[in-house]
Parts: sequence; structure tokens; C-alpha cells
Amino acid sequence: MTEFIDVDVRPILRAGGEPFSVIMAALEDLEPGQGLRLYATFKPVPLLAVMADKGFIHSAQPLDGGEWEVLFTPAEAKPAKATVAPVKSDFDNWPEPAIMLDSRDLSPPEPMVRILAAAEQLGPGETLSALLRREPVFLFPQLEKRGFHWLGGFRPDGISYELTVRAPS
Repeated sequence: MTEFIDVDVRPILRAGGEPFSVIMAALEDLEPGQGLRLYATFKPVPLLAVMADKGFIHSAQPLDGGEWEVLFTPAEAKPAKATVAPVKSDFDNWPEPAIMLDSRDLSPPEPMVRILAAAEQLGPGETLSALLRREPVFLFPQLEKRGFHWLGGFRPDGISYELTVRAPS
């Protein structure tokens, strides 16, 4: 039987924070065979794919007030730790953005949903630019699964994250 370690990110989310690093730190501290019990203010759909890539299956159940409990159970063999890296080599050759989005006033997961929908509208090799309040860590694996390349980083003001996404050629 799997022993679950509790991670409650509801206070972080209510304060407008990004709990991804807390979740990943808890994941790193798991002993073999242990699972993670996550409490969140919404169903963390983007996290489900990230955790699946890390070798975990999930079961989710709604709680009172729209909150969720998600159990992440290790699959038989946990794969090696995956890394997500932007493609930087040809950034200088990327065209000017065909689509510009400002998602800084949206709450998660709305920026991700909006960016993925806009990315699907791009023609081969076209780009889009998006401004966000935080680094979109859940978005990166979703872009890669769809064949998109991306580059991003915080602007010099340290407040806005600028993401550029390029459609496959």
C-alpha cells in the first residue's frame, strides 16, 4: 500500500503565488514507493501531465468549495527526471510575432489555455508573444508535446514574464 505525503498548496494559491516549486521539492523528498497527496483550490489539470511524465498516475476528487484532492501514486518504475529546455539556437531568425497576448491579469490556468489556443492558430514557423505574471512552468511541457518551440524570461522590470512561442515549420 502506498504511503502518501500531504502537500497543501491552497494557501499559496489563495495568496496569488505559484506552488510548482513547492510541489517539485516535495516530489524530490519522496522515498521509493511513496506518493503525494495534493490539496489545491482548483483541479490542477496541467500538473497531471507533468506528474505523468515523472512516472505518477493520479486520482482526483473534488472537495467542498471547488477545492481538490489529488493522489499521485508512483507507477511501477519511476522514469529519470525530465528537464524542459527552451530552444535558443535559432531565436535570432524567428519572425516578429503574428499574435501578441497580455495575460498578466488572468488567473491560472487561463493564461495557459489562452496561449495554447492562440498557438494552434499560428501558421508554420510563425510566432506569438505573451506577457505573464509568472513563469508558465505547466505550459512548457504542453507546448513541447504539440511540437512548439519557446523562449522566455523575466523582463528587466522583474515583474513581467515574456514568452515567445514558435510553431513548427
